[in-house]
Amino acid sequence: MFEVLFETVQDGEELYLAWLLNGLAWTVALALAGWCVAFVLGVLVGCGRTSSNRAIALAARLHVEVFRNIPIIVQMFLWYFVLPELLPPELGNAMKKMAPPWGAFVPALIALSLYTGARVAEQVKAGIEALPYGQRSAARALGMTELELYRTILLPQALRIIMPTLTSEVMGIFKNTSVALTIGLLELTAQARQINEFTFKTFQAFGAATILYLLLALSVYAVMHGLEKRLRTPGTEPTITRRRFFPMRKEAAKP
Repeated sequence: MFEVLFETVQDGEELYLAWLLNGLAWTVALALAGWCVAFVLGVLVGCGRTSSNRAIALAARLHVEVFRNIPIIVQMFLWYFVLPELLPPELGNAMKKMAPPWGAFVPALIALSLYTGARVAEQVKAGIEALPYGQRSAARALGMTELELYRTILLPQALRIIMPTLTSEVMGIFKNTSVALTIGLLELTAQARQINEFTFKTFQAFGAATILYLLLALSVYAVMHGLEKRLRTPGTEPTITRRRFFPMRKEAAKP
């Protein structure tokens, strides 16, 4: 069914499969790099959202409201087309002259990191606010600074709580990389479209890309599920209610 992938490109030097695997490599690289930046940024901004300092909390909220509510495709266009025009001419021209695919990779990385980081920040905030407020009071009574409070008490517990939602965000950033094709990055979806344009075999090209996306999602889920089990707080394992598959016997009526 996917014989087209093993056909040679018109120049006869490589297979269409090589195109697809090259796109997969850029998808994985963009997603992993974006997640690393987004996670660090999200943790910092999420802590800022719950800070007792009003200026920090307001700045963190402004960051979230801006980058979470602007569509990811619009953000990519802004970083790719608008940012070089706003920078000093030397720096702007340097960005425009970046060798491909870095000229598209860097703006895509910035957009994905900021968009996903804003979403992670709200989850970190929710995880911190789910903890009993008495922990803050106890830490202050012990003379802890706010940095020590977040680093040693609040943040480790909050990250354990939000592991399932973080799994969704990691899977989401892999899927959101497909938007980068709009600014010229030849990631997985872009390569599938290019194969379709060369061969006119739409089902085979996008079918193969769909399978690769599915395998990526399942791999991410397996890794994150393993981390969730490893980092789970002892004594908080979910209980499973077992159903009985046979009817319960009724007691004989007493005379």
